[in-house]
Amino acid sequence: MSPEPFVAMRGITKRFPGVLALDDVHLEVLPGEFHAICGENGAGKSTLMKVLSGVERPDGGSLLVDGRAMAFSGTRDAERAGIAIIHQELALVDTLPVMANVFLGRERRGPLGLLDDRSMARETAGLLETLECGVSPHAPTGSLRVGDQQLVEIAKALSLDARILVMDEPTSALTESESARLERVIAALKARGTTILFISHKMEEVFRMADRITVLRDGRSIRTLERKETSPREVTSLMVGREIEEAAKITPRRPTDEILAVEGLTLPWPGHARGYRLADISFSLRRGEVLGVAGLMGAGRTELLETIFAAGGPNWTGSIRLRGREVRFSHPAEAVRAGIAMVPEDRKRLGLFPDLDVGANVTLSALARALRGGLISRQAEDALAAGPLRATGVKTPGVHAAITGLSGGNQQKCVIGRWLLTDPAVLLLDDPTRGIDVGAKAELYGLIDRLCREGLGVILTSSELPELLTLADRIIVLAEGRLTASLSRDEADEQRILEAATAG
Repeated sequence: MSPEPFVAMRGITKRFPGVLALDDVHLEVLPGEFHAICGENGAGKSTLMKVLSGVERPDGGSLLVDGRAMAFSGTRDAERAGIAIIHQELALVDTLPVMANVFLGRERRGPLGLLDDRSMARETAGLLETLECGVSPHAPTGSLRVGDQQLVEIAKALSLDARILVMDEPTSALTESESARLERVIAALKARGTTILFISHKMEEVFRMADRITVLRDGRSIRTLERKETSPREVTSLMVGREIEEAAKITPRRPTDEILAVEGLTLPWPGHARGYRLADISFSLRRGEVLGVAGLMGAGRTELLETIFAAGGPNWTGSIRLRGREVRFSHPAEAVRAGIAMVPEDRKRLGLFPDLDVGANVTLSALARALRGGLISRQAEDALAAGPLRATGVKTPGVHAAITGLSGGNQQKCVIGRWLLTDPAVLLLDDPTRGIDVGAKAELYGLIDRLCREGLGVILTSSELPELLTLADRIIVLAEGRLTASLSRDEADEQRILEAATAG
């Protein structure tokens, strides 16, 4: 007779504006087990764990912990129920000492109401010793390596007497030795009865530690498998096995001469356990070609594009050649003058100027062309904006309409149109269809294809593998800052890409 589940999530549904993040998800976790949650980017893993830990409130479904129905209104409620979460982005205050982070919001006080630093330091030291962490309770948290900061988060959870520990990609920023130490800590926690839910893309660590594995896909729970009865290939197949809507097949393009070449590109990461954001990346791009860049969150896709565009800092090594000449830009403005343009991933924060109208958003990178007698001519600016708006097919009430009143797809076309005014040879597109509906995606696919056929070279990142497979002539795959595969259009499929993206 199987034990009753310690955690039971049934029919969990969660909506965000324009997105159904979780759709009738079911998850059962047994007492004291190590339960891995696997899925592609956007599958709903982190959202589900945020529901469990009180960070997000579900729109539907039920949550039972130890047989009791729960309805958390915040993380404090979850902590009182014995649930603690360690996010991928650590929630520590760098300027406070370690012990202050461990007891943040629950500070120990003496008889006179003063902080009892001695008691907090003593208990913190004991917790850290249990976790093989030799740092001082008085050390500034910001001075610690990422691996030790991770253990401070776990110490905080242990100080809460957490019976359920949720860990979201805990080894993504750790060295091999730090990951090995974390695995020993997890084994010790499990031995004392702690139930662990573990989100990871790394198949090798999942198959070393997990008792069972639940696969999520497109916001739905697909299957829960006994680790001993499955394989990494089966799990990755379940992760990508959704029915893919066939996008209109883009007929093969015929790229011509090389326009961009990157060799041995390395971007250091000072103070980080891994030591680098990118390591020894080499590839080329031809005119009339879409080069896709695949990789899971944190793989280095955005950092790669930002480095080429001089938006990622000057401390990289290697070489970048544009039209056969080696270049090293010190500012994005230099990259733009040389013929490189970039559409950023975060459209609202980095791409749009909400206080400016549609026309002003489009002409911003080429205002010199609207100068008349040293002043901007509104008539000339309107005429300048008309070309890109027409070329990209922006649907707008007019050139002076508010940019915030347009749909996400039309906003993105405005950003692309802005860069077309600079007459680029290379267009960098960082997840350009993020947050855009299906119809707008199809229009952007057509636009990207047309621009390529007109001779533009495009480097495209995307968190959606079907999108890369639809658009790209070639696909390179990054995993933890390293290039792990380079696939032609004929070689690439979701299984192959995901296996390279989860390479250890």
